[in-house]
Amino acid sequence: VGWQVPLAVRRPYLRVGLKPWDLGHKIQAEVRDLHTPSLSAKLPAVQQYYLHAALDGLRPGTTYYYGVGHDGFDPADPRHFSTVGTFRTAPARAEKFVFTAFGDQGVSYHALANDQLILGQNPSFHLHAGDICYADPDGQGSEHDTYDARVWDQFLAQTESVAKSVPWMVTTGNHDMEAWYSPHGYGGQSARWTLPGNGPDARNAPGVYSFTYGNVAVVALDANDVSYEIPANQGYTGGRQTRWLDRRLAELRAARGIDFIVVFFHHCAFSTTSSHASEGGVRDAWLPLFEKHQVDLVVNGHNHVYERTDALKGGRVSKRMPVGESVDSSREGIVYVTAGGAGKSLYSFPVPDSYEGHVKDLDHVDTYHWAKGKVKEKETVEWSRVRYTGYSFLAVEVEPGHRPRMKVTALAESGERIDHFEVTRGRGH
Repeated sequence: VGWQVPLAVRRPYLRVGLKPWDLGHKIQAEVRDLHTPSLSAKLPAVQQYYLHAALDGLRPGTTYYYGVGHDGFDPADPRHFSTVGTFRTAPARAEKFVFTAFGDQGVSYHALANDQLILGQNPSFHLHAGDICYADPDGQGSEHDTYDARVWDQFLAQTESVAKSVPWMVTTGNHDMEAWYSPHGYGGQSARWTLPGNGPDARNAPGVYSFTYGNVAVVALDANDVSYEIPANQGYTGGRQTRWLDRRLAELRAARGIDFIVVFFHHCAFSTTSSHASEGGVRDAWLPLFEKHQVDLVVNGHNHVYERTDALKGGRVSKRMPVGESVDSSREGIVYVTAGGAGKSLYSFPVPDSYEGHVKDLDHVDTYHWAKGKVKEKETVEWSRVRYTGYSFLAVEVEPGHRPRMKVTALAESGERIDHFEVTRGRGH
């Protein structure tokens, strides 16, 4: 559990228990203070305090109640009952569950609306595919980028309604390279978040990790490492991330009880927007590994729209996937989803939108991808199957069993369904 306090406090802690009125177990918290200097004449210096406490040895499938405190403030005091939060641990055996995902959120009414819609899905966890709060509006990863650390205060307050009960799993986008804190710009990330430390380099690449829930394995990647478009951090792991990805996907595909592997990261492998389009660095480094290990679903952000491909192999359409179609990912290819409509200003497509109830199928779309040297290479593609210029998010219902399936739904800010499709595997594990 992580939280923020406006000023330094003495002896911070977390209380947890099985009843909201019985928070008998007390855990000391770790303090991570973060100083941001005044980076322009218009910005003040900012001191922020982030606190973290680890809860170990929890029972599966159990609802817990918790509160955070420090000297002078005890969440167990009846006067502070409204500050108590709750969460539920994963079940011991695979059961039906839902997870949600999006990228490119920031702080806005649209971002807040998406959060409330997500909460209504009762997700077991949420994936945020980078460009989290946009404290750095430039997004080039340069020490000359302007930066307002106070935007994080607004973002975390906005997000608390969901994140206090739903694990909020993030990875790093180009706007999350905050160069003032560390050579690669992730010192701020490490202060604010405690993410699984099982990636190739938890200290320097905190957005690279994996976790499992039920019959699903999730892998988070940092595409800044392979980006041709925004090369500030290109190659910063020295290839360690890609080698780890190869090993980890192999381990997860061989793991007993894991049916589906979902990978999420920021820069799009496949998109046709007029803004960022597709990232050739991702295609070159990681697509062969996704196919080698039969990844079932890839979720990206970066382009502020919703877009989905047909099922692909080798960058080409292996099965057409109109709205409502089903794909056996073990045989027929991978569907790539861009879910970047979480709250920031929207992008546009060079062709009309095409989504559920408003289908305008095209045989091809003229677009481009980024190549080495920050070069735009034009391409004509056949894989752009669903396009929606609007605020939206992804909800995935997972069903275990003899023939496991993931029912993938995209919902607009209005609550309207704009896309749905199904991912299956030929047999259960």
